[in-house]
Formats: sequence, C-alpha cells, structure tokens
Amino acid sequence: MSEEEKLLKEAKRLPWEDRLLHKNWKVRNEANIDLAALCDSITDPKDNRIRELGPLFKKTVADSNAPVQDKALDALIAYLKAADADAGRYAKEVCDAIAAKCLTGRPKTVEKAQAVFMLWVELEAVDVFLDVMEKAIKNKVAKAVVPAIDVMFQALSEFGAKIIPPKRILKMLPELFDHQDQSVRASSKGLTLELCRWIGKDPVKTILFEKMRDTMKKELEAELVNVSGTARPTRKIRAEQDKELGQELISEDVGPGPSEESTADVPPEIDEYELVDPVDILTPLEKSGFWEGVKATKWSERKDAVAELTKLASTKRIAPGDFTEVCRTLKKLITDVNIAVAVEAIQAIGNLARGLRTHFSGSSRFLLPVLLEKLKEKKPTVAESLTQTLQAMHKAGCLNLVDVVEDVKTSVKNKVPLVRSLTLNWVTFCVETSSKAVVLKVHKDYVPICMECLNDGTPEVRDAAFSVLAAIAKSVGMRPLERSIEKLDDVRRNKLSEMIAGAGGDVATGTSSARVQTSGGSVPSVEASESSFVRKSAASMLSGKRPVSAAPASKKGGPVKPSAKKDGSGKQETSKLTEAPEDVEPSEMSLEEIESRLGSLIPADTVGQLKSAVWKERLEAISSLRQQVEAVQNLDQSVEILVRLVCMLPGWSEKNVQVQQQVIEVINYLAATATKFPKKCVVLCLLGISERVADIKTRAHAMKCLTTFSEAVGPGFIFERLYKIMKDHKNPKVLSEGILWMVSAVEDFGVSHLKLKDLIDFCKDTGLQSSAAATRNATIKLLGALHKFVGPDIKGFLADVKPALLSALDTEYEKNPFEGTVVPKKTVRASESTSSVSAGGSDGLPREDISGKITPTLVKSLESPDWKVRLESIEAVNKILEEANKRIQPAGTGELFGGLRGRLYDSNKNLVMATLTTLGAVASAMGPAVEKSSKGVLSDILKCLGDNKKHMRECTLTVLDAWLAAVHLDKMVPYVTTALTDAKLGAEGRKDLFDWLSKQLTGLSGFPDAAHLLKPASIAMTDKSSDVRKAAEACIVEVLRAGGQETIEKNLKDIQGPALALILERIKLNGASQVSMGPTSKSSSKVPKSNGLSKHGNRAVSLRVIPTKGARPESIMSVQDFAVQSQALLNVKDSNKEDRERMVVRRFKFEDPRIEQIQELENDMMKYFREDLHRRLLSIDFKKQVDGLEMLQKALPSIRKDIIEVLDILLRWFVLQFCKSNTTCLLKVLEFLPELFDTLRDEGYSLTESEAAVFLPCLVEKSGHNIEKVREKMRELTKQIVNFYSATKSLPYILEGLRSKNNRTRIECVDLVGFLIDHHGAEISGQLKSLQIVASLTAERDGEIRKAALNTLATGYKILGEDIWRYVGKLTDAQKSMLDDRFKWKVREMEKKKEGKPGEARAALRRSVRENGSDIAEQSGDVSQSVSGPTFMRRNCGHSELHVERSIMPRALASVSGPTDWNEALDIISFGSPEQSVEGMKVVCHELAQATNDPEGSVMDELVKDADRLVSCLANKVAKTFDFSLTGASSRSCKYVLNTLMQTFQNKRLAYAVQESTLDSLITELLLWLLDERVPHMDDGSQLLKALNVLMLKILDNADRTSSFVVLINLLRPLDPSRWPSPASNESFAARNQRFSDLVVKCLIKLTKVLQSTIYDVDLDRILQSIHVYLQELGMEEIRRRAGADDKPLRMVKTVLHELVKLRGAAIKGHLSMVPIDMKPQPIILAYIDLNLETLAAARMLTSTGPGGQTHWGDSAANNPTSATNSADAQLKQELAAIFKKIGDKQTCTIGLYELYRITQLYPKVDIFAQLQNASEAFRTYIRDGLAQMEKNAAAGRTPSSVPMATPPPAALGVSSPEFAPLSPVHTNSMNDAKSMNVKSEPTNFNLPPSYTEDNRIGGAIASKVLPPENPLSDQRNERFGVTSGTLDAIRERMKSMQLAAAAGNPDPGNRPLINMNDNVNNGLSSQSRSSDRASVENPAQGSVLPMDEKALSGLQARMERLKSGTIEPL
Repeated sequence: MSEEEKLLKEAKRLPWEDRLLHKNWKVRNEANIDLAALCDSITDPKDNRIRELGPLFKKTVADSNAPVQDKALDALIAYLKAADADAGRYAKEVCDAIAAKCLTGRPKTVEKAQAVFMLWVELEAVDVFLDVMEKAIKNKVAKAVVPAIDVMFQALSEFGAKIIPPKRILKMLPELFDHQDQSVRASSKGLTLELCRWIGKDPVKTILFEKMRDTMKKELEAELVNVSGTARPTRKIRAEQDKELGQELISEDVGPGPSEESTADVPPEIDEYELVDPVDILTPLEKSGFWEGVKATKWSERKDAVAELTKLASTKRIAPGDFTEVCRTLKKLITDVNIAVAVEAIQAIGNLARGLRTHFSGSSRFLLPVLLEKLKEKKPTVAESLTQTLQAMHKAGCLNLVDVVEDVKTSVKNKVPLVRSLTLNWVTFCVETSSKAVVLKVHKDYVPICMECLNDGTPEVRDAAFSVLAAIAKSVGMRPLERSIEKLDDVRRNKLSEMIAGAGGDVATGTSSARVQTSGGSVPSVEASESSFVRKSAASMLSGKRPVSAAPASKKGGPVKPSAKKDGSGKQETSKLTEAPEDVEPSEMSLEEIESRLGSLIPADTVGQLKSAVWKERLEAISSLRQQVEAVQNLDQSVEILVRLVCMLPGWSEKNVQVQQQVIEVINYLAATATKFPKKCVVLCLLGISERVADIKTRAHAMKCLTTFSEAVGPGFIFERLYKIMKDHKNPKVLSEGILWMVSAVEDFGVSHLKLKDLIDFCKDTGLQSSAAATRNATIKLLGALHKFVGPDIKGFLADVKPALLSALDTEYEKNPFEGTVVPKKTVRASESTSSVSAGGSDGLPREDISGKITPTLVKSLESPDWKVRLESIEAVNKILEEANKRIQPAGTGELFGGLRGRLYDSNKNLVMATLTTLGAVASAMGPAVEKSSKGVLSDILKCLGDNKKHMRECTLTVLDAWLAAVHLDKMVPYVTTALTDAKLGAEGRKDLFDWLSKQLTGLSGFPDAAHLLKPASIAMTDKSSDVRKAAEACIVEVLRAGGQETIEKNLKDIQGPALALILERIKLNGASQVSMGPTSKSSSKVPKSNGLSKHGNRAVSLRVIPTKGARPESIMSVQDFAVQSQALLNVKDSNKEDRERMVVRRFKFEDPRIEQIQELENDMMKYFREDLHRRLLSIDFKKQVDGLEMLQKALPSIRKDIIEVLDILLRWFVLQFCKSNTTCLLKVLEFLPELFDTLRDEGYSLTESEAAVFLPCLVEKSGHNIEKVREKMRELTKQIVNFYSATKSLPYILEGLRSKNNRTRIECVDLVGFLIDHHGAEISGQLKSLQIVASLTAERDGEIRKAALNTLATGYKILGEDIWRYVGKLTDAQKSMLDDRFKWKVREMEKKKEGKPGEARAALRRSVRENGSDIAEQSGDVSQSVSGPTFMRRNCGHSELHVERSIMPRALASVSGPTDWNEALDIISFGSPEQSVEGMKVVCHELAQATNDPEGSVMDELVKDADRLVSCLANKVAKTFDFSLTGASSRSCKYVLNTLMQTFQNKRLAYAVQESTLDSLITELLLWLLDERVPHMDDGSQLLKALNVLMLKILDNADRTSSFVVLINLLRPLDPSRWPSPASNESFAARNQRFSDLVVKCLIKLTKVLQSTIYDVDLDRILQSIHVYLQELGMEEIRRRAGADDKPLRMVKTVLHELVKLRGAAIKGHLSMVPIDMKPQPIILAYIDLNLETLAAARMLTSTGPGGQTHWGDSAANNPTSATNSADAQLKQELAAIFKKIGDKQTCTIGLYELYRITQLYPKVDIFAQLQNASEAFRTYIRDGLAQMEKNAAAGRTPSSVPMATPPPAALGVSSPEFAPLSPVHTNSMNDAKSMNVKSEPTNFNLPPSYTEDNRIGGAIASKVLPPENPLSDQRNERFGVTSGTLDAIRERMKSMQLAAAAGNPDPGNRPLINMNDNVNNGLSSQSRSSDRASVENPAQGSVLPMDEKALSGLQARMERLKSGTIEPL
C-alpha cells in the first residue's frame, strides 16, 4: 500500500471538518465525494446530520484547488437537495463564498455555482440570494458579473416574479446599463426583457427608462417588440413541491380523476406601486410656496399653487407623512368660487389617493362629504374630475364600502338630484370593484338605501339605484335582494330582474371563458418550461437568438386535440410536445466523420471517385451516387449525412456544369422523397443552390430544387434564409434571379406561410433600392404577385416609394388583379409552427403591434378635462393607425378602447363624431380581432344612434359599416338586438338601424343568426312612429328571407302582435307558392299542413297579397275568395261555447291580452269563421279588418243565431282591437257594436257572465280614450250594454274603472255611476255603498275628476235626498263643504226645472212599492224616465262627420305618447282633447322651427300648402282650450295653442297662405276671448291676455291685408249671440256687440294707418266690394240714423274709404269691378267716392287767409266747454309758451316765428312781450327782428312751406298728440273695459289714422276757412249745419256751396302755398275738439263759410312732401 493510499485511508477516520479542510487536496477531494454520497443517502430533511453538515460548506466551496472546489459544489448540491428550508440559516455564508470564489472559475464550476444558487432559491433563501447578487454585480471583474446576472435571469425565468421580487432586480439594473463591459450590458438587457415578461413593459419602462442612456433605450425598445404575452413559472419552491407530491399520492390512492391545473400556475398580478420607491413630496411642497399661493386673492395664483401639488402628487408612490393640513386646505379649495381652482384641488386629491393609498384613508373620510356635496356642479369638467377622484379613492383602498355608508345615506337625501344619482353611480363602481366578502358584509346597509331611491322623482336617480342593486346581485347573487324585490311593483321588479339577468349573463360568460383558457393553457406550460430550460444566459433573450415568446396563455389550447383518446397516440403526442425545437443550425463535420457515419450506405469507391480531379470520373461517381441513393430503403435516417456528403464532395465549388446539375438532382431527390427533410440540410445547401440559380446553365435545376425545399419545410423558412444570402452576395444575379424564383414560389404556395412584413420590407429596402434594373423589375413582379393574393391593401406599405416605381407598380397591379381567396397550386408537407406565420389577418398582410405607442399618457389625456387635449389624443390615435399602415394587432389595445368608449359620451358632440370615425378606423385596421379586443364598445357605438342630430347618426352608421367589414354580421347581432330594445335609442335611431340591417341582410342567405332580430323587430312593429314600423316590417321581410323558414319557425315563441301575423303570412305565402305549382284539393286548402307550426296550434293565417309585376298572386286570391263564397260565413257545427266559457277567468280588472290568448283567439277564429272573413279580421292591415267588419255588418240580419254561438270569440277580437292604436278600425268597431247589441236584444238574448267578463273590463278601461269622439261612442255603447245586460251586474266593472290609472277613464266611470243612479236607481239600490268610492274622488287633485264626482253625487242627491249622506262615508270638512254647495245648487236647478225636491221620486217609488207591489212600480218606469229623455237618442250622432274625417285620420292617432309627424299632429289637434292636442302642437312647433331654419326653404314650401289647414285646426281649438281651462284645469293648452298660432303668423309666407274664411273664424275667436270677462280670472289670465294681444297684432302685420280688411269690415256688423263664448253676465248683447265693434274698429285703424305704404299690396276691388256690401246692407236711412248717433263702425268704414280715395285719387274708380255700378238705385259707395274726390280737390284750391278769423277764435273759445275753468287768455298763454319753445330750438325757430307772426295778425290786442318778462333782452330783440322779417315776407307773398297756413285754435293746443304706436286692441280699450277685465286702466288715448278724428274736429279750425276734406262723416256735419235733406243730391249741393264760399275767400289761387301738415298736430284726438265743434254748430251765424281744420288735411302730408321735392307732378 502506497503512502498516498495509506494517507487517504487514515483520513477517512477523521471528523468531517478535518477531512474537508485537510492540507492534502486529494483527501479533501475524497471527503467531498464521500460527503456527496452521504447527502444523497439522506431521505429525511429533518435528519440531524443535515444540521451538522451545514456549516462546513462555507469553507469547502472556497477551496483553492479547482477539482476539489468542483466536488465541493457537487456535495453542496446533494446536500441542498436533501435539506429543507431550515438549511437557509447557512445560506448567507455559503453564498458569499460561492460569489467570491466560484463565479470566476471554469465554465463547469460556474454552472454548478449557478445550480447551487437556484437550489438556495428553491429552499426559500431568496433574500440572501439577492443580497449576494447585489454584491456580485459590483465585482470589478466582468467575468464574475455576467454569471451573477445569468443566475438572476434563470431564477426569475424559472421561479417567476412571485418568488423573486422584481423590485430588488429593478434596483440593481441601472448601474449595469452603464457597465463598461459589453457582455454585462447585453446580459442586463436580457434580464430586463425577462422582467418585462413577468411584470409587463410599462412598469419596466416607467422605472428604468429614466435611468438609461438614449442608445440603450433605443436598443431596448427594439428588443421589447419581440416580447409578447405573459410568462408562467416552471419551477416551484421545495415546500410547494412536497405539497404537490402529497396530493398526487392521495389522488393515486383514490383513483385517477380529471387533473386540473393548479391556480399557482396563473401568473400573479404585479402591482407597479410595489415596484417603485416612495417619494417625499412634503418637503418640495414647502419650498414651492404652496401655503402662500393657496391663500392668494388671485385665482390664477391659487390654481398654480394647487397645480404644483397635483404635479408632485402624480408620482407613482408617495412617502407617508402628515398631510392633515394639506387636506384641510384642499377641503376649502374644493368649494372655491373659481371652478378651475376647485377642479385642480379635486385632481390633487385623486393623485394623493393614488400615491398614498391606505395612508390616505383618514384624509379620504374627512374629504368625502365635501366631494359628494360638490357633485351638484353641472359643469362637465367638475363632474368628470370628481368621478375620477372618488373612483381613485376607492380603487386605491383609501375608502371601502363599510366606511362610506353614512356619507352615502346623507348624500342620497340631498335635495339636488344630480348629487343623488352620481353618488349612487359611484357606489355602483365601488360594488363592482369590491370583493365578494365586502359586499356580503355591507349589502344590508345599501339595499334599503337603493330601495328608497327607486321611488325618487328623478329618472336618473332611479336608474342609478337599479344599477347598484344589479351590481350587488352580480357580486353576491340574488339571495340578499329577494325580500326587497318582493316589495316592488311589477314594472320595477321586471326592470331589475332584466338588469340582474343581463349582469348574470356576463358573469357566466366570463367564468366559462376563463375556464377554457385555464384548461387550454395547461399544455403550453410544458412547452414554456422546455423553452425556458434551454435558456441559461440572459443574453440569449436578445434578437439574433431564438425569438422571445411568453408562455402562450392566450393561445386556444395549443396544438393538442381532444380527440386523441387512445393511450398510444396520447403518449406519442406528449412526446412530440416535449421535443426540443428543431435545431436548424448545422454543426461542423469533417469529411472523415462523414465517411465513418456513411458506413456501408455508399461504397468507398464511389466516394473515392467523387474526390477525383478528373471531371468525367466525378460525373460518373455522382451518377452512380444518385442510383445508389434511389435504392436506399430507409432514407429518412440517412438524409442529413448524404446531403453533407454531396455538399462536401464534389461540393459547391464544382466547376463542371454537368456535375453541378447532377448534385442538384441528388439533393432534389432527397428533399422530395424524405418524409421529414431536416432544415439543417436546407441551410447546408441554400447558399450553393442560390449561386446556382444565378447561373443560366443550372438555373432551372436550382429553382426546381428550391421549390422542392419549400414543399419540404415551407417557403417561409426558405425566404427568411434567402433574404440575408441574396442581400450580402456580391453577384447581383443571385439577387435578381432569387427574387424571380420568389415570384414563382408565391404563385405556387400563396402567402399563408410567409411573413409578409419581412418580405415587403425586403422588397422595399433591398429589391427596389438596387442599382440593377433587372433586380428592380424582378421586385416589381414579386410585389405584383403579392397583390394578386392580398389585394390593394399592400399599397399602404409602399406609400413612401419613389413615384416612378409607384407607377410601375400600379401597372403591375393591373396585370395581377386581386382574386380574393386563391387556392395554392402546391402544398407544404411539413406543418410549419405558428411562429412562422405573420401576425396578420386572413389576407396575410402584416399587422403592427401598437401596444408600445398606446402609452398611459395617451390614455389619460383621452380623459382630460380640456376638450382640445381630448381632441389631440383622438388625432394621435389616428396618426398611430396611419403609421401602422392601418393594419394593427389587437395586443395592448384594451386601454385604448376603454378611453375611446368614454369619449362616446363626451359633452362635446364634435369629439363624439371624431371618436366614432376613429373607432371605425381601428376596426378596419384590426380586422376580425376587433370583436374580442373591443370589450363590447360596439354597444356604446350603437347608443350614438339615439342622438337627434342626423350627422351623428350618419357617422354612427359609417362606423357600423366599417365594423361589418371587419367582423361578420353574426358577431354584431347580439349588440344590435340589445340596442333596438333600448328605449333611449329614439324613433329616428331605431328607424336608421332597421334600415341599415335591411340593407345588410339583403345580400345574405342562410344566415340563422338573423332570427335573433325577430323579437326587437316585432316589438318595433307596434311602435308609435310610422317610420319605425315601416322600417321594422321591411327588416322582418329580409330576416325571413335570410334566416330561412326552419330557423324562423323555431324562434316564434316570443313573437306577438302584428309581426307574428306578418311572419306567418309570409311563411304561408312561401308554402302556397310551392303548393300552387300543382293541383290542390279543397281539403288541402282548408287545413294547412303543420309544417313546423304544430307547437303553435293549427295556424292557417291569411295569404297576404304581395304586389308583384305579374298578376298571378291576385288571381290566386280571387279564385280562393270565389271558392269560399259558397260556404257559410260562420261555421258553428263543432262549436262548444260552454267549454270556452269555462276557460274564461272572471275578473273585474282589465289585463292586456297575453300572447297565448291571442294565439288561442286566432285558432278559434280560423276554426269557426269563414276563411275570407278570418283572413281579413286577422290581417295587420286595418283596411282589411274594416272590410271584414263590413262583411259581418251586411250579413248580421241573416246570421243572428250563429253569431250568438261565437259571440265570445267575436268579443275577444273586439277587445284585441281596443288594445291596438288604429283609430279607423276602432271607430268601425264602435259603429258595428251598437248594431250587434240591438240585434241581440231583438233576439231576446242577454250577455252571459263570461262574455261580460271578457268584454266589459276592456270597454270600461278604454272608455277614457284620448280622442273625444271615440270616448263619446264608448260612453253610449256602455250605456246601451247597461240596459241590455244588467245595471246591477255592470256596476262592479264600472267601479273597477274608478281605480284606473287613466284619469279620463275615471271621469267616464264616475259619469256612468251617475247615469246608473239616475236611470237605474231602483236596480242598484242595494249597491249604493259604492258611492263612498265616488265621494273619495272629491279629494283628487285633478279638477275634472272632482267636478265629475260632485256632479254624480248631486245626481244621487236628487234621487236619494238627504239619505245620500249615509252612503258617502267619512269625508273631510272641505269635502263636505263642496258637497253642500253642490247640493244647494242642485236644489235650485230642480226648482227652476220644476222637478220637485230631492228624494221625492224615491219616496214615491217606495210608496208605490208598499201600495202596489214592486212589479207595478218597476213597470211604471216613472223614476227612470222622470228626468231624462230616451237613453239612446245620441247613439248614432256624428257618423256623417266621421266618414268625412276618417280618410285623414292616421293610424297612430290614438297613440298615447303623441304624434310623430305633421299629419298625425294636425289630426290630434283636430280630434284630440285639449290636453292631447298639446302633443300635436309640440310637433307642429318643432316642424315650424325646422322649416324656418331650413336654408333651402324646401320644407317651408311643403308647410305652406298645409298652413290654412293648420290655422283652421288651431282656430277651432282656441274655444275648446279656453273652455277647458275655465273649468278649473291648467291653462297649459291655451298657451300652447296661442304659441303655435304665434309661430305660424310670425312667418309671412305661412300667414299669407291662410284663407279668408279661416282668418274670419280665427280673428272672431281671438277678439271674443279678448273681451271675455272670465279670462283674467283664469290660471295665468294676464299672460293669456297679453298673448292674445300680441297674436292679434302679428296677424294684422303678416296676414293677407286684403283678407284682413274684408274680414274686419264684415265683423263690423252685429255678431250672432251664439258666437259668444259665455252667456252675458249683466250686460245686454247690444252692449257686448258695441265693445266687440270698438275692438274691430281699433284693428281696422291699425291696418288703415299704414295704407299709404301698403296700398299696392291690397286688392282694392275686394275692399271696395266689402265696403259696398256693408253700406248697402245698412241703407241710406240707417246711415243717416247712425250718423246722428255717433256710430263708430260706420265712421270707420267711411274713414277707410276716404283713405283709399285720398291715396289713389280718381284712379279709385278703376277698382270698382266687383261693385255693380249700373244697379238702380245707384250704389251708395259711388256717392261717397265722388264726395271725397270733390272735397280733396277743393282743399287744394283754397288758402287759409280771409276775414273772420278773430271772430272765430273768440267764438270758439267762448263756446268751448272747458271755458268754465280755462279762459281764452289762459289758452293763449299756453299756445304762446309752445311757440316760444319752438323759437328756442334751431330746427323749428322759423316755424315758431311764423306762428307767432300769425298770432299777432289774428290778435293785434294781445301783448306778446308781456309773456316775455322773464326772458333775456337778446331773446326779445331776436323775436322783434324775426317778426319784422316775417312781416316783410308776408308783404312779398312768401311764406315758409313748412309752416301750417293757419294757427291751430287755442282749444286744441292742450291736446296731446303722440305719434301712432302699434297699440294692441285690449290695451287701448276704454276705461270701463279695463276695469271689467281687471287690467290696469290707463287713460284712453287710442290714436286713429289722420282721417279718423271722431268727425267733429271742424269747429276748432274755423279761422282757416278751408273745407274739411278728410272727414268722412260729412252727411252728419251737413245735417248739423242746416242741410236737412238726407239725399245724396242734397249733400252734393251743399258741397258745391262750400266750394263757392271757399273760392270767394281766396281770390288768388295761383299764390296758394303748398300745404304741408305738421306731424305733431295731425294725430290729435280730444273731447275738446269735439265740443268746440258742437259749439260752432249750435251757432251757425258765426261764419258764412264753413271753415276747414288743417289737421284734416294731414292725410295729404306725404304727397305734399313729394310735391315739394319735385318727385311727382302736382295735380
């Protein structure tokens, strides 16, 4: 034994420590080997030896001898495998030693050291491991740093981020990025990429990119593109491994079961918050001047201060600190007066909540009440920031639902509805984002709050409460809500159930999809573990190595197919999965090695010949080799070695062409024959083959070989390898010919195997950039071939190519047009892995990953409060799409869709439209993947169709088109179905959506999903909008065609109403069209085959006639009708009425017919009614239904007995019609029913109880129909049924009607109760307790109900007397008082009608019962007939009117929600009640507003046609609405009717289109209501008066003036008493007519005063005709009488005539075409025209000078009635004062001086200067000089033309003479009128036109000595001045004498100055002038010539002005 062996043997006896630290290295080596063996033998981790051995390794691993160190590491590995987590106590020392000594050793040592580190991590010593790594990476030797990074990379890759905290690694990385060694930097980049796989790209970018150099950033960003998906851990810590082992053992004992993937495999959510270090913001906040800024008075300074805090707080994580004072300040700033400051403060709070999280919880609770209170702000910026902040506070964990209960309770009681609704919306968010445990804990607090809010008056609050309840149910299920839901009414319960069901559906879907993902992800995890195990170094993550892919969790189950059930196949597939990826890089192999591996496969001499230098030998050898290869049996095993042989011998450097060709043939054979041709072989050959392609001699062989390669391994691989070869090769032929081969490859294999992005980039960067023309041409051909497969989208990738090349490309595209899906000519044998296929769509074009560009900043700016920022963000998204060539991948777009979804609800509509456009572009760019990635944003897009702007809806439809192009219609149907049932969509939106669907379905067939559209379309068939109904019907037709008959029949369960009939008709029509091809028997036509319809009963529904080009369907129909005519109309043979009646549920309350009841009715009708009859009655066309009723009506007398047998069926059909909205059909039913019941009564038949139970509840409920005419008919019908059936049995049904929700129904029922008491009191005497219900209605708010109840009780009082108090129950004092008053009124009424006293009739009945028995009393009928006449006298009233109006009544007239178009609106206004007509007026106002704003005016053109009809409707409605309001109702309808009229007459075109007759009725109505004393006492009476006034003025302004004149002149006649709205109170009809005439006169004055400007707009012939008619009707005697009685109407007519004559002169006689001028005696109007012409002519020939002026002045003053109080001197002083005032004004000084001069001439005794005692000397001098100048002028015959020729008399000086103002008739009413109307009375000074000056102004102007030409009442004046003859001739004689007198007073007519009247005189009207006139009349001796007041000439003023200016010739 040698010494060494001896030493080793002895050493084994030593303790372990001595052996391991022995000085001899061999001893140490042996010791480590033994130690490893010992550790391998330990099975129990708790073995004591584990603890003993642990401390030894810290020295052994640091051994200086490398082999010993290796063995020590082996021993440590064995130890760590045996140990458990307790061994972690030794980890620090051991790891330090390894890091110091092992990481710089040999590669194997480093590998083992890394394995040790991994085992320490497995034993949970992670912190120690990372501490050691932190030191290791600081090692100065780069060689030691790289392994440290690699081991961290391995640990993270295998154990995942849950075990290895990424935060520690993130801290280490920044210093590694700047390391001087390149390999360290590369490794650090790899580690960063691995981090991205685990925690995502964004956190890594946020934390690390700030600390990187720009170059490193760019490199990393380029690498990040290759990282996708999420990673999963492939290795578990020891504790988890042991746990799994235990579970496996248990499962083995129990037996095999389905293995589910453990939840640990799911990668944990990494919170970025935990990865970043907290930042202290309080210190910088102090330094920023925050505290001073927030106290500043300027809002901008406060905002800047808070903005600084917002900026500081926007950091990811804030260091905790004392933020109390900050929060106090923010609390104040939330309520800052400046909105900008408040918004900034709210955003700051949100940032603090996100950054501090739970450290901010106290402050959050402190701030919450203020934030909730602030929700009342309506500004969008405030609301948005509040919502975000509140959500952030909950999301960050600052608040939870338990904390905020009390605050929420307070907030939902806030008086502002917005606060309540937004608070509940926030609670919904909190519930949705809280865990189930929290919601279970707090639901008891929140459910009662929500239940209370469901009763809120605001719809938004109720909706929000529903949302909270739905969220709670979604979270914790229905159980907590069950009790609460029971308390709700049906409507709310159904709504909540629907919302919860919707939420539940979402949940279910989510869980199932999650489950699929989990099970699918189990297999790829194995793949991932394999791929990650291969990676040992971090640098391998970088590109150039294998492409980085995350664990494919997102793939659907991987390549495993569930069909593999057999054991063998299962094993095989598993082995395939665990195979490592194919190695494509061939290793080096020498010729000797190749020859040795060939063995006996190829003879040695063949190989020897291949080495020969003689080419012939080589050719012979290669030919021999080919034969030998073809003879090889199992070729697959030898393919690689054979390829290597020919590549080496003769090799690719062979010069002989023939040998080259043979070599290629051999390789081609191998590639084509081998089952699996390795990619290594392709790589070996590819360079040589590509060079052979460049040689024309070998090109064909080489190209064929490349194609064979493509078949073997796929063209994608070949293309990828060729790019680099061709690009780098020196021979340009290699590139050009290679590209030409690519063209043929694309044509052969298509593009499905290619990475198109790489190919297009290669073409752009290499092919098209080549200097060789051949290469460029070849590239253009290649791109053309691609165009053939992928279409024009390829152009987007080549937009930046030179124009010349682009044109060449376009030419090539034309040669290769896009052919859609092309089947490849050749296929690939080997299925390529999915990684080789591009991330493209079905067309294969590449899609770009834009997730890196969708930054958090971009998403956040989409929510910015600034609309400009939001718009920029939307534009940024569009730019991203442009940069990506409008082809993107779905990855990372979730947040983008979320941000864009929010913008669909933006307050700025332009942004909404921009967002819609962007969403359409995103859908187009993403393709089919958009359906899953968009997170249901399509439902939000569809909501935009609810907008009332057409542009918005068009934009939405464009988006839908884009969406449809991306995904198929079946993916969109669920969203569209939901949208169509959304009430908020609106009629226009639904119509547009149905139209769009019809358009899309047109081109489809065999589309079963179309059936889902049936239900929403069937609901829309009953829509109130006719457009929606038409669109829905068209859509149903397309659905039936596209869905197929079988599919449709399966989906008919939920369809009802008109849609069901339409569908069944269509189905039957299709069936009939098939059957009609052959001969059909009668039996087959009678009983249709149950073709899939058996479950719905035997439904034979009418064939609907579809108009087609041919007449075949019509002929079929007529033949059928002819065939059934011979049958009986009703088939009652098999009828069993008793069975049907037993099925009737007898209840008094009406319920709408259910679908099954409708189907049963249809079956019964088809069974018992003749086919043509039931086909018509069941048709959806109301006209056919009317035809059916007419058939019944005609046959009624002959089928009396039969109809009794099917009466119950018929009554059920009538009920169905009552529930529909077609008025025409309903009116026909109401016409038929009385005849039917009369017939039944004649037959002696009475309704059975079942029939009554079927029909009466519906009749009673619908008796409150919204159309009055329908109500009347129903009222009469009900009374008829009461007589026909039984009052006692009818009463319960009527009493049930008193509980109806429809007020009109209740009113009708109350009236019916009164009718029953009045006519059937004896019959219902036992049911009088029901009067309690009627009495209770006297407390109702509705005045109509109260009134009806009081009337009914009054009727009861009349019958019952004081006994009625026994039946009315307990009443309040107010109710009793009302009843007392009404009863007293009834007593008085009975006394007037001599009906006796209340209760007498009943007492008489009782007496008769006692005396004669009840039978006689009943037979006498005294009681029932004592008051009213025959019961049914009015039954048929109104039928003629009905037939006239039916043609214009639309189908939806009875719709409750109001009309939808113009015609419906007009019908509603015409036929509806005042309240109903309001809805019609709204539509009219809307249409008028739209027409007014229409720039083209086409809409207005249409409306003008209907203007007269509209005004006619409204004119008729005025009285109804005012009468309705006078009953105590609101004046709302009055305001609406006046407003609608105002809007109509504001438009001149519409006003002008109103006809004269309509204008007559309207003006009459308006004037009558203006005079009605009751109007001021109405609700808002003063406003109504004002509105009437303004409307009247507007009519006079804008209506046709001719019609207005004619109407008003006609209205001057006495009005028919029946036209007055109410009976006269105390005044006579004469007095009322007088007031009415005064009002008409005022209107005429308004028209007359503007005649001068409107003379050419009126038809003078018509006006003169109306004047003629008026005067002729009066006659001369009446005219004379009225002239003496101061009759205003007559004077007004004369005034109008005078104005016309004055304006037109002698030409007026040319307008008498409508006056019979030849009649005898001559028309009165002619004499008046002549008279006016003469007077006007005389006025122009006279001057104002002449004697007697002074006398007249004195006389006038003396005889003036005011002289008792005001002397002539006083009046003169007033006049002088006025003149002096004129002199003081520059503009009127000349006039003033002239007037003063005239005064001095007239009154020489008057001392003028006595009046100027107080004036200055200068002024007096001025006046003296002026008077002297005036005297000179007068002497020279010059007078100022602007001065009146005669000074007005003092009597008229005090009269106010204001300008004309457009005063309304009422406001200018007399004092008495004003008092009677309770309007503030004002002094009446209504200004008449110049000629209308109350006829007696003459006396005040005697001094002028001019005839009064303008006074129309000349006959009256003449009588006063002594002309007693009443004839016209006498008048003419008198006028001539006046003219002679005037001529005598003016001998020099040639010097007559032009007369020009002064405006401030010509409008005066006063009692003083009239009295002076009377004075002068009484004393005719004062002057021999009648003077003329110059004011009377004011009508000529305009003409005089023109004469002065010379514009017209003087007459």
